[in-house]
Amino acid sequence: MDRVLVVIRHAKSDWTNDLPDDQRPLNPRGQREAPLIGPWVAEHVGAVDLVICSSAVRARETLTRSGLTAKQVRHDERVYAASPQDLMSVVDEVSDDLGTVALVGHNPGLSELVRALTTEPVELKTSAIAVLGWQGGWPDVWARSANLVSHATPRG
Repeated sequence: MDRVLVVIRHAKSDWTNDLPDDQRPLNPRGQREAPLIGPWVAEHVGAVDLVICSSAVRARETLTRSGLTAKQVRHDERVYAASPQDLMSVVDEVSDDLGTVALVGHNPGLSELVRALTTEPVELKTSAIAVLGWQGGWPDVWARSANLVSHATPRG
């Protein structure tokens, strides 16, 4: 079975309040751009089986505002401030009967994950999306090189 991992960086967050990092919401630009993510994914990727989203407010708000739909949604605190290795530990747990998974999280971990899996240096700006594909199971991505299928930053 082909596997598709849709890597999504959260939309632009608000730095004007003195909040802990994981509690920062989206700023007005992020609120405008997050709704562009779901339609882009629907058009370029299709149906998503599972979304794994960081527990941080800005990631959760990005997912909610994006309109991205999936059969299952899981919020996972391990995705917040995660290294590529930590992110792959989360992906390794995905059930083998799922073909397409979206991962909503943060940099630098997401950009480093894309580079580690594809050898492509992709800078994931806020609201950016990278689509990776490979043959085999979810844990196989470490053993097999993934392909960077597409990359975009929907802007409003």
